[in-house]
Amino acid sequence: MGNDSQAGAAVYSPLTLRLYDAWVLGISNRYAWGCPTTAVLLPFFRQHVGRRHLEVGVGTGYYLAKAELPAATEVTLLDLNPASLAAARARFGRPAQTLRHDVLEPLDPTVGSFDSIALYYLLHCLPGSLAQKGRVFAQLAPVLAPGGVLFGATILGNAAGHNGFGQRLMALYNRKGIFGNAGDTLAELERELHRHFAQVEVRQVGRVALFSAREPHEGSARASG
Repeated sequence: MGNDSQAGAAVYSPLTLRLYDAWVLGISNRYAWGCPTTAVLLPFFRQHVGRRHLEVGVGTGYYLAKAELPAATEVTLLDLNPASLAAARARFGRPAQTLRHDVLEPLDPTVGSFDSIALYYLLHCLPGSLAQKGRVFAQLAPVLAPGGVLFGATILGNAAGHNGFGQRLMALYNRKGIFGNAGDTLAELERELHRHFAQVEVRQVGRVALFSAREPHEGSARASG
């Protein structure tokens, strides 16, 4: 990613990470985006996480820490921001591999094969259209194990029917380059997932899209162009 696209990752300083759970997971999810963390997002995470798990865009590690994962779960953390990686690893409190990597770039297949890959609140932080962000799916599909699932959540754009609080946050975050989601729609997300996966499920809760995808198409990494 170029300098502009790094804004979404760079915002997560040690200070903002300490405030993240209260502001994003507590206040914003419930009152701005209409998708409560503990009632919707955490159960969705628990439903899909597998034994060999790749967490992409790790935040504070909240979902990993709260998911009550079996002891045998193997976790790899992938993020562009070293502060996020350190915070999530500490929060998780178990051994975990860390990868500092730009998810829009090819991922070395030697990192492993994963039963689940989570993209929680990553896509709306990336620049460009959802067609451009679809490169993420192309890069991750090759490391999804047979029978595995890629899943996540993303805040939709201006057409999603934001309330006044959400509209103000959307305008601010997009102006600062923290978000790049003004034009993101549920239909475009679903279309992009279908470009890379045979089995796709997408639903909207409040202004947030929850998605899961299985069975990558043959050569999906090449489909991104």
